[in-house]
Amino acid sequence: MEQDTIAAISTPIGEGAIAIVRLSGEEAIIIADRFYRGRKALTDVESHTIQYGKIYDPEREEVIEEVMVSVMKAPRTFTRENIVEINCHGGLMSVNRVLELAITHGARLAEPGEFTKRAFLNGRIDLSQAEAVMDMIRAKTDKAMNVAMGQMQGRLSKLVQGLRQELLEMIAQVEVNIDYPEYDAEEMTHQLLIEKSEEIKKEIEKLLVTSRQGKILREGLATVIIGRPNVGKSSLLNSLVHENKAIVTDIPGTTRDVIEEYVNVRGVPLQLIDTAGIRETEDIVEKMGVERSRQVLKKADLILYLINYNEVLSDEDLRLFDAIKDMDAIIVINKTDLEQRIDLEKVKQLAGNRPVLTTSLLKEEGIDELEQAISGLFYDQGLEGNDLTYVSNTRHITLLIQAKKAIEDAMNAIEANMPVDMAQIDIRRTWELLGEIVGDTVSDSLIDQLFSQFCLGK
Repeated sequence: MEQDTIAAISTPIGEGAIAIVRLSGEEAIIIADRFYRGRKALTDVESHTIQYGKIYDPEREEVIEEVMVSVMKAPRTFTRENIVEINCHGGLMSVNRVLELAITHGARLAEPGEFTKRAFLNGRIDLSQAEAVMDMIRAKTDKAMNVAMGQMQGRLSKLVQGLRQELLEMIAQVEVNIDYPEYDAEEMTHQLLIEKSEEIKKEIEKLLVTSRQGKILREGLATVIIGRPNVGKSSLLNSLVHENKAIVTDIPGTTRDVIEEYVNVRGVPLQLIDTAGIRETEDIVEKMGVERSRQVLKKADLILYLINYNEVLSDEDLRLFDAIKDMDAIIVINKTDLEQRIDLEKVKQLAGNRPVLTTSLLKEEGIDELEQAISGLFYDQGLEGNDLTYVSNTRHITLLIQAKKAIEDAMNAIEANMPVDMAQIDIRRTWELLGEIVGDTVSDSLIDQLFSQFCLGK
């Protein structure tokens, strides 16, 4: 199946200036030639050139499109196969007719992510680089895009392959000890394994240090806005999004459900969640919204807790402080355009070491300070330095945690003076786990699952 020629629309479906139909496979150029008319046949043109011509339907004997066709011959292509990209007008009908002609004349409709999958299977990129392609497409901030670009260029791959090479040398040392015991290499082997294992463990830990920040850059910081009804939660959402996404009224309990929106706050991607005001209520619909708010609260990375400047602290306010006592939070005292009735010293005492800010969302005051506080909380944890390799993929993080555990098990076995072949089991397990990151020791079913998450035509 991987030897045939595939075709798909590689641009978003809908109206636009240009749409691209991509073909990849040994017969990509031959197939495209069957319905292309230009000064030269595509089989006769130089590689990596673009040709002007028309798309011709042989059955109807009519021209259906005016196109520019890029021809790229193997192996200097993304998939290491022959690739043809047909640039046509971006209407739904025109691009679909071109795709239909490609399929009619010998191509097969590509599966989601199949072009990138072929690049991986043909050795053009490894699995971590392939996954970075989708991260690049989904990046919501410049920093997230830079992290994905670094991974696409093989920064993580080189680190992982270096560690795997060291592990391979350790395994070879153990094999020498087992196969040639007469040379009495056991003492040297134990010392070497301890030193090398410690080095590898430290390198894995370095990667894991960046994993929380990297994962947030990739998926967004789950930021939940909480507070009693009518303290300005929906107004805060609208201010951060710079758009009226949530309905704002003076009536308490207007928000009955959870509202989600992505926003870029000074380079930090926030998955911003506006919740129903948390309070005791007899309204059935509002009660459902409050319960959903409580559930969302448990999954939050950051809390924006709004309190009313114009009201004294209530029992519900105190209960919310208790609910977020072990969580990262910023306390926002809103409505400073009204008379002060809140005890600011009490709020700061309850907040502890967490930032306390004042805002008047009605007058658009305090938003810059809030954005700076959000950015500061995130970047103060060390997400700086373009030379660092950030691990952002959940699959990679899980494998690194398992690899760290495996190398620790190997170290424990060596320090307990167990036979070196017992330690070798854990060393080899570490090597295999790191191999899953780059795709050297991964199963076919996992490869299929990963690439199925890609968009069609990528």
